[in-house]
Amino acid sequence: MTTLNHRNHRATPPSLLQLADRPVRDLAAAEQAAGAFLQALGISLNGESMRATPARMARAYAELFSAEPFEATTFPNDERYDELVVARDIPLRSVCEHHLLPFTGTACVGYLPGERILGLSKLARVVEHFACRPQVQERLTKQVADWLTDHLQPRAVGVVIRAEHTCMTLRGVNATGSTSVTSTLLGTLRTDPSSRHEFFALAGIGR
Repeated sequence: MTTLNHRNHRATPPSLLQLADRPVRDLAAAEQAAGAFLQALGISLNGESMRATPARMARAYAELFSAEPFEATTFPNDERYDELVVARDIPLRSVCEHHLLPFTGTACVGYLPGERILGLSKLARVVEHFACRPQVQERLTKQVADWLTDHLQPRAVGVVIRAEHTCMTLRGVNATGSTSVTSTLLGTLRTDPSSRHEFFALAGIGR
């Protein structure tokens, strides 16, 4: 894996990731609803340690859903770099939209450059952006891959996410220690077996 030199490259205008359809937050209403939710489940809020729990609960979920806009500037691939660019072991945390329980894990994101490249740190930022909302792992994987395809027009994209879902480990089947793996492969990573094998080897898949 090579770190690309961005010096002397003229950048295109930044692309702004944002949640255009995100409603305005109302933490006071969220706190009131959290209190009503807990009381509806028979949980008393009278104890000293519980009185502020609805407010803490509202703030915690607001933080978990805090996908902020960020500038993702792409650069011309002037050096004609034509090998895989891979960022692996990107930490992620999100919330399952079915039960609103957390899932945590790592992502491996790679692409085979075409006309444009992206700063390596921005690969992690793209993952973080799409993870900071109620999600399902399959959709998250595809959203990251589709974003890279739309903004870079690469020859190939690969995204692999491995995560532990607390909706599986703390309730229901109680499958402690189990992980779920999802992948999206586009371009030559999907059609060419040798490229796919190289990506999976760099991603640490099959160890």
